[in-house]
Amino acid sequence: MSSPQQARAQASAITAGKTAPEAGAAPTSQLRELFDGPRLSPGHRRIAQYLIEHITEAAFLSITDLAERVGVSQPSVTRFATAVGFSGYPALREKLQAIALSALGSPGTPAEHRGNELQAAVDGEIENLENLRRDFADPDEVIRVGRALSESTPLTVLGLRISGSLAEYFAYGARRIHPDVRLVTRGGSVAYDSLLQSREAGGTWVLAFGMPRHAQETLTAVRVARSAGLKVALITDLGLGPLADEADVVFATGTGSRLVFDSYAAPGVMAAALLQAMTDADPERTQARLEEYEQIAEQHQFFLRD
Repeated sequence: MSSPQQARAQASAITAGKTAPEAGAAPTSQLRELFDGPRLSPGHRRIAQYLIEHITEAAFLSITDLAERVGVSQPSVTRFATAVGFSGYPALREKLQAIALSALGSPGTPAEHRGNELQAAVDGEIENLENLRRDFADPDEVIRVGRALSESTPLTVLGLRISGSLAEYFAYGARRIHPDVRLVTRGGSVAYDSLLQSREAGGTWVLAFGMPRHAQETLTAVRVARSAGLKVALITDLGLGPLADEADVVFATGTGSRLVFDSYAAPGVMAAALLQAMTDADPERTQARLEEYEQIAEQHQFFLRD
């Protein structure tokens, strides 16, 4: 008899391509796509990040006001507009206003009905999940990267500081379906040793988690991985910035920031989606490994009987 996990692995296969009409991409996704192509300077990344975080207000600012809010010069704003493909700031602002108006017109919860701070935190996570759902309208990238992670033996999972919990979750699931998963949750030379040994053993990919506050040691570890010849898939909250610049593939998902410590509903779902894509990439191996694990679990009584 199949375990619930085996049944879910068989029933939840991700289908390539768009399968149903979807609403337009979330404003943050549109902006990340807009800004992701060109190689931006640190000052330009600051402008881009400010626009992503304050789109409904920033889209209507004058060039003077925007420069003042970000802390850059007006010529920097003009050069930024040119760098992302516009003739100047007026043309960029017109595009930003269209995105902002679509955001203001989208269904949401009126501020007066958001309740207390705990309810507002949940509302923020719901918005993050809705944005992720829009991104999943075309799951081809998730499928492609899941297959690549599945084929990397060993597969290294990196998560330092607060990102360690997400890395541990992913590694726990991946070990059920992959023969050699190596978890790295300590930075410095320990991380370097693990990454270099993974590459020497034949590994081709690292899945890294980079949640705020983004650790310098995460950036250094990702650079070490790349220099060793490993490709890096990154789950993070920002599609822009030093970490994203160093990764081969970036899955940017919002994090909950209304409480003292961030919450990670959307990154958790993103991690689960990649695990699902890994199971789909090699269904025979997945089935065999899950069956073997169920036998061991039953023999040693790992779990309580529900």
